[in-house]
Amino acid sequence: MLKHYLAGVKRMTDCQGDSEGAKSPMELYESLASQGDEAEIDAAVQLLLKLKVDYKQLTGQDYKAGSPPSETSVAPENGPATDGANDGDTVDPWNVSTNNAKGVDYDKLIVRFGSSKIDQDLVDRIEKVSGQKPHRFLRRGIFFSHRDMHQVLDGYEKHKSFYLYTGRGPSSEAMHVGHLIPFIFTKWLQDVFDIPLVIQLTDDEKYLWKDLSLEDCHRFAVENAKDIIACGFDVNKTFIFSDLDYMGASPAFYRNVVKIQKHVTFNQVKGIFGFTDSDCIGKISFPAIQAAPSFSSSFPQIFKGRKDIQCLIPCAIDQDPYFRMTRDVAPRIGYHKPALLHSTFFPALQGAQTKMSASDANSSIFLTDTPKQIKNKVNKHAFSGGKDTVEEHRKYGGNPDVDVAFMYLTFFLEDDEQLEKIKQDYTSGALLTGELKKLLIETLQPMITQHQEQRKQVTEETVKQFMTPRPLHFNF
Repeated sequence: MLKHYLAGVKRMTDCQGDSEGAKSPMELYESLASQGDEAEIDAAVQLLLKLKVDYKQLTGQDYKAGSPPSETSVAPENGPATDGANDGDTVDPWNVSTNNAKGVDYDKLIVRFGSSKIDQDLVDRIEKVSGQKPHRFLRRGIFFSHRDMHQVLDGYEKHKSFYLYTGRGPSSEAMHVGHLIPFIFTKWLQDVFDIPLVIQLTDDEKYLWKDLSLEDCHRFAVENAKDIIACGFDVNKTFIFSDLDYMGASPAFYRNVVKIQKHVTFNQVKGIFGFTDSDCIGKISFPAIQAAPSFSSSFPQIFKGRKDIQCLIPCAIDQDPYFRMTRDVAPRIGYHKPALLHSTFFPALQGAQTKMSASDANSSIFLTDTPKQIKNKVNKHAFSGGKDTVEEHRKYGGNPDVDVAFMYLTFFLEDDEQLEKIKQDYTSGALLTGELKKLLIETLQPMITQHQEQRKQVTEETVKQFMTPRPLHFNF
C-alpha cells in the first residue's frame, strides 16, 4: 500500500507543473480518491518512519535506499544499550552481566553476534591439522564460537601461514586468573602451529576510560607484560607492545589506524559501542587502534611489509564488537578479514552472573595471592551449588552448573575423566561442597605459586626484549 501511495505521489508530482491547471474538479477528486483513505496513508507513513528509527537504532546508520547494512550492523543489538535486553544478558567490551545463575546464554549470543559455533567437527579438524590433542578449552566448549576458523585451516593446509593477535587492557598492577585464559590458549595455538604472536597492551584505552593517570596506565602495561611473559611465551616468536609506545614508533601502524578511522562513521561507532555525545573524542577514535593489529602490514618489522598474512584473534566474546567493525572495514582498505576464536567468561567467585573483576578483590583470585588467601577466598566467597545441609546434599546432590568451584575446575583441571568423576560425585551427593572447594584450592595453589616463581624470573631486560619492535624468527 505504501509503495503504491508513493508511486502515485510521484506521478502526481511529475505532471503537476504541466497539467494541474487543465484538470476539472471531478478529475482532481478522482485523482485524490485513487490514492486511498487518508487514515491508511497516514498509518503507512508512520510505519515507514518507525522502520527507519528501528533501523538506525539497530545499525547506528540512517536508512539509504540501495545501501544495505554492513557486517558491523547485520547482527542485532550491537550496542551496549540493547545487548541482551530481551533475555537479561548484557555483553559489551565494558560490561558483562546476566540474571541466570548458570551464566550468559552463549547459544543466544552466537545468534545475536552472528558468529559460528565451534562444533565437534571443527575441534576434530583442528586436531587433524595441528597433529595435537585439542586443548581442554576446546574440548570443554570454553572457546565456543568462531569467525572464519575453517578458512584459516584451509590456508594452513596449503602451507599459508597466519599469525596470532590478542591483548590486555592494563587497568591494574595485578592480573587475576581470569586474565590468563586467552594467554593460556594463545600459547597453545602458537606452540602447535608454530606461528608469530603480537600482544597489544591498550594502556591508552584505560587512560581514556578509567580515572587513572597516563603514567600509571603505562606502568600497569609493563607490569602486566611480566605476567604475560611468565605464561611461557617464546621471545623469538612474540612481540608485546604498549599502544602509548608503539603508535609513535611505527608509521605503518599509525597509517593503518588512519585508514580504519576514515572508513568508520561516528554513527557506526555509536551504534556498535553505545558512545554518546558526551564521550571524549579519544573513546570514539580508539576502536581503530584495537583494529589495526589485525592487519599484518601494521608490523613491517615482522612481516616485511606484507599485507596478505591472515590474522587469528583468540579473545573473550565481549571484544567481538571491535572485530565486527574491523571485518567490515578490512576489504574496503585492501586487507584480509581477521578470523576469531571466542571464549566464554571467567565467572566471579560470587557466581556466573558476572565475570571476574580486577577492581573487586573479593570477586577475584589474583596472581599475587598467597596460598592462604586463595584458600580463604574460595572457602568464603565461592558460590556453591550444594544444598543447605549435609543431609539434604547427600540425598539430593549438588548442582555443578551453578557451582563456581566446579566451573573453575573446568578451566584448570586437565584430566577429563577426573573432572567427569567430580561432576558425577557432586551431582549424586557423594561429594560435599567443602570437598569440592578443597579440590579447587589444591588445583589453584600450585598453579599460582608456579606462575609467581616464573614471574620472578622476568627481568626488566626481558620485558624490554619482548617489547622492542624487531624481526621475529620467521621468514615472510
